[in-house]
Amino acid sequence: MANASDSDIPSVTHDLDEDEEFDDDDLDDEDDDGGEPLASSSEAARLEAVLRRLTADEVRIRVHQVTIRGCARTRRAAVEAAVGPDVSRAATVRDLVRAAAAAGDRLRCLGAFDTVSITLDAAPPGIPGSAVVVLIDVAEARGRAAGDFGVFANTQSRSCSLEGSVKLKNLFGYCETWDASGALELDKTAELSAGVQMPRIGAIPTPLMARISFVSDDWLKSSLKEHLMGVSVGLLSTINHNIAYNLTWRKLTDPTRMSSNSVQEELGHSLLSSIKYAYKVDRRDSSIRPARGYAFMSTSQVGGLAPGSKYSRFLRQEFDLRVALPLGVLNGALNAGVAAGVIHPLERGSAGSVSPLVERFNLGGNRALVCRLGGPSSLLGFKTRGLRAATESRTQDPNTPGNGTSPSPELNGLGGEVAVTAFADLSFDLPLKPLRELGIHGHAFVCAGNLGRLTECDLRKFPVTEFLQTFRSCAGWGVVVPTRLFRVEMNYCYILKQLDHDGGKTGIQLNFSSS
Repeated sequence: MANASDSDIPSVTHDLDEDEEFDDDDLDDEDDDGGEPLASSSEAARLEAVLRRLTADEVRIRVHQVTIRGCARTRRAAVEAAVGPDVSRAATVRDLVRAAAAAGDRLRCLGAFDTVSITLDAAPPGIPGSAVVVLIDVAEARGRAAGDFGVFANTQSRSCSLEGSVKLKNLFGYCETWDASGALELDKTAELSAGVQMPRIGAIPTPLMARISFVSDDWLKSSLKEHLMGVSVGLLSTINHNIAYNLTWRKLTDPTRMSSNSVQEELGHSLLSSIKYAYKVDRRDSSIRPARGYAFMSTSQVGGLAPGSKYSRFLRQEFDLRVALPLGVLNGALNAGVAAGVIHPLERGSAGSVSPLVERFNLGGNRALVCRLGGPSSLLGFKTRGLRAATESRTQDPNTPGNGTSPSPELNGLGGEVAVTAFADLSFDLPLKPLRELGIHGHAFVCAGNLGRLTECDLRKFPVTEFLQTFRSCAGWGVVVPTRLFRVEMNYCYILKQLDHDGGKTGIQLNFSSS
């Protein structure tokens, strides 16, 4: 490929990465070391110089053929869709190198191949013009199945949970991913879900995603049982953007017949149809122990679209921002984040509550602060749904004799339409070398959050001053054990501020969070 004339084009095999440069110094170093014969070094230098000159100049070429090799069970249509049309349409060497690099990245992102190699070679003899052949060699991944299973103890709620998942890759040859997961918390919650994600193939303009889930939840100290079955179908999926349609059937029951009046109004069956848009960018160097970078996520959901729904349409908006800064001492890093969410009705004059009970925000639980993005939810030191914006007394048990009153009635938490959480986490290496080699490190943290209710449809009438004055907070320290599948934390949590009806407690807390 010395020029665009009829001269032969040398074969060039290279790992085509974007923005890669060839440096003459590297070639000189090889000569000095004497590791290769002089003839081989000269030939390599000649090929590198030819390729460098061809990519720098507008040398015209024509792609005669694109050949894909190495696909045994993977369907050719899936690979061709990932390669795209830019490789075969390239008119110059520079465009071809860039298109091949982008195609290689897309093939690696499919997750179905262990290695991907792209070779640019001269066309067979007799082909007129400056024609080239593009050879794409892939090696399919050997292991198509992966899974994990664990038994976790929650010291805060004195319960035990069983969690497991299985993932199948490229089962039918379309580079698709099938996964199923389940979690069972004894006497409280059961969650099962299964889904499939398929990359863009042929005329399909976007990757396809579908998921079905079933949840049976016993709300802690709320006398409620929730049964949920949902279907989610992806409409658009890119690296940063995702649009999905969700259809959820719920059944809310009160076996004890002791729930508050507001809760009783929402018992029974409901159908929620919604469209959800999510924008996500994560530039952190790690999701288990971030040391630098930032992450941001915004989700917008329009609910109440099902015909005949007893809930009016509403908008649920959430933001989540994380920042990680290295400190340069003891491999330390400061992670800080803030998350906020609001549920606002889109219709006026609807009867009943501003938002459905099961869609409101609930704060509490022991999920790690620095791992997964997901909006306001976790608040260390507080039980699940332990932070309550508003409460109502449960009614008297009809099987209990008496005059219908209770000296200490239990409360139903009603959740909130406005939620804000914030945290700061300082991670650092422990002084013992064996622990550092395993990645075990310490951290100290402080977190705060609050819930608010919208009693009217006008968000401008929300009591901001009172909301800021009633923030709950917690501080603590602990040890973090990162693993390949999840992050384990053993923390001592000290409640700095809570209200009388909150479920916060100072003490040891053990939690597991996936990356």
